[in-house]
Amino acid sequence: MKELFTRPDRADVLRVGLTGGIASGKSTVSRRLAEHGALVVDADAIARELQEPGAVGYEAVLEHFGPAVVRDDGALDRVALARIVFGDPAQLEALNGIMHPLVRARTSRLLADVPPGGVVVHDIPLLVETGQHEQMDRVLVVEAPEAERVRRMVEDRGMAEQDARRRIAAQAKDEDRRAVATTVLENTGSIAELEAQVDEWWNREAA
Repeated sequence: MKELFTRPDRADVLRVGLTGGIASGKSTVSRRLAEHGALVVDADAIARELQEPGAVGYEAVLEHFGPAVVRDDGALDRVALARIVFGDPAQLEALNGIMHPLVRARTSRLLADVPPGGVVVHDIPLLVETGQHEQMDRVLVVEAPEAERVRRMVEDRGMAEQDARRRIAAQAKDEDRRAVATTVLENTGSIAELEAQVDEWWNREAA
């Protein structure tokens, strides 16, 4: 699926697309950019908010996927949902078709409040897959070796290795993200080293 949001008429702000494979280190980069003064719009965080019980995304997901993706307490069972969509491309496309328009609408409202001259960072895991990189002034891609990403998901997030590899397989390949990047940040060392790359980019492109 390749649905583009309509770019609001905000030529007075710098729009930066931030992406990378799961567990590549995007959260470290987005946090550092926020420390520099950027407004970080986290697509995953917005999606989670829209999937809270009673929210429009929750109701739409429940209507499509049924009670199997709802926990006993009424909250969305994200683990169950992930197992369904990352094992079935058609179901993943269905979920994206539900959530992406809702996330884009919320993002547009947030963008409208940014003052002229601001920097807006769109933290979007599926930036390339949905074609939204075409709407950005800059594209930052965070990369880390696949083996390290699997280790982080298994050891830090408690994910089964099979599920971790399924998540990676469902996303764009590193070379696809690299092909649209204006800058690639290599997360192969320490957090401080990654932050130093972010600082260098900010001073060169956004300061």
